[in-house]
Amino acid sequence: MNSTPHARLWWTSIGVGFIGWGLAAWRHWLLQSNAYDLGLFDQWAWLVGNGLPPISSMENVHVLADHGAWLFYWSGLLYWFHPSIHWLLASQALALSLTAIPLWLLAAQAGLSRRLCWFSCLLWWLQPLVFNVNLFDFHPEVWVMPALAMAIWCQRQKRFGGWLLLLVLMLGSRDGLVLITLGLSLSLLIQRRWSWAIAGAGLSSAWILLLSQWIYPLFRNGEGPKAAGRMFSHLGNNFGDILFTLMSQPWLAFTHIDLGGGAFYLLVLILPTLPFWRRRSLVILSAAVPLLLVNLNAEASSYRTLIHHYSLPLAVLSVTAAIDGLALHQRKAFPWKGVIWAVTLWIALAKPWFFTGPYLNRVNMVGDAQQAISKLTPQDRVLTTSYLVPQISQRQHVAFAKKSQSKQAFENNWTVFLLNPNQPGWGSKKSIQKRLLNQAEDRNWTCQSWSSGLELCRKPDSKSQLHLRKTPVRNVPQQ
Repeated sequence: MNSTPHARLWWTSIGVGFIGWGLAAWRHWLLQSNAYDLGLFDQWAWLVGNGLPPISSMENVHVLADHGAWLFYWSGLLYWFHPSIHWLLASQALALSLTAIPLWLLAAQAGLSRRLCWFSCLLWWLQPLVFNVNLFDFHPEVWVMPALAMAIWCQRQKRFGGWLLLLVLMLGSRDGLVLITLGLSLSLLIQRRWSWAIAGAGLSSAWILLLSQWIYPLFRNGEGPKAAGRMFSHLGNNFGDILFTLMSQPWLAFTHIDLGGGAFYLLVLILPTLPFWRRRSLVILSAAVPLLLVNLNAEASSYRTLIHHYSLPLAVLSVTAAIDGLALHQRKAFPWKGVIWAVTLWIALAKPWFFTGPYLNRVNMVGDAQQAISKLTPQDRVLTTSYLVPQISQRQHVAFAKKSQSKQAFENNWTVFLLNPNQPGWGSKKSIQKRLLNQAEDRNWTCQSWSSGLELCRKPDSKSQLHLRKTPVRNVPQQ
């Protein structure tokens, strides 16, 4: 059988990617995207594209100090050509859909029939986690999911140079993917491929040392990644300590696991591919152990959902495990029962129905937000809500009104407040935003309000007043 992916597969993958991009763009237009992480990465990409230091005004963090994601610098070239948040949304959707190409290669490598190769791709596209991650803002490790699948193909094809290069790319997208490169090394150790296992573990260890001893101290005043100590304080204070604890005292990884919540997380994670696993699937599943242990130990529940990106590499491994299982029992007929199973779980666990309810709760604000945003200048320092940050994040100074920002809002020289106390968004409160707006009026800021509850206040001595009036104006008569 010809193992080369044919044109129909490429066009189907691209079509799936454009559908994913369209849905993500629709969610963004409905004001459902957020500062974390779409606004954060959009600002970083814009800063890189304009040759400015990529330091977030929301967290005062350099892009390399966030997760050591040097690969993200490539986005600056796209933003230099044309600054648009859709570079991130489109590239994420296409990376997810095109992961089916190396999965096809893995299926063909395992000797699966053409129909089962298609079924392997469907298993990936119908992963609820894949659909949900595509909608949930943006994170750069999504870009390297094709590289992860291709790395598995390379190690099975014994292409050492290509495999090592793909591991380097994966590590360059997020420090957390070192858990996957270590996991791949563990699976190779089980197969007694000693030199490959040592090379993978050595590369992973070298990257950890480089981050903890040089990159993070350089860009974060000696601190590690901002989430490490907060999310895994029982394992260590920084990323290196956490990994050392997991390797030297692995039993500690099981002492803080919520058995009920952890069991449910594992169940919904593996259900789409579980019926197709066989004993031989355990080898590739062993690569999931380090990341799985960290997700189960995380103090934040977001690490154990089908919405966030933290579990996405596990989906690649689970589909690969299904391919290994399918290779044991070749079928001539297309596995329609398997498709029905995957579709049923997609309907149950994916979130397309959010577009019929939860994603429409700000639709009445869309027009008002567009009007308000049109009154901003590129030089404005804007304090706003979390869901409006990614609408205006292509500027040097933008943040949302969380508690820490609001306490020093006037000392930090923000020139514009763009808030909605009726819908304060993630990380903020109605009381916080009302207080900021009242204080702005007391300081004679020029304010304008809309019927949706959106309010824009501008500092009196800012350069452009844009014809705002001190008395509130309404776009529609009040009832």
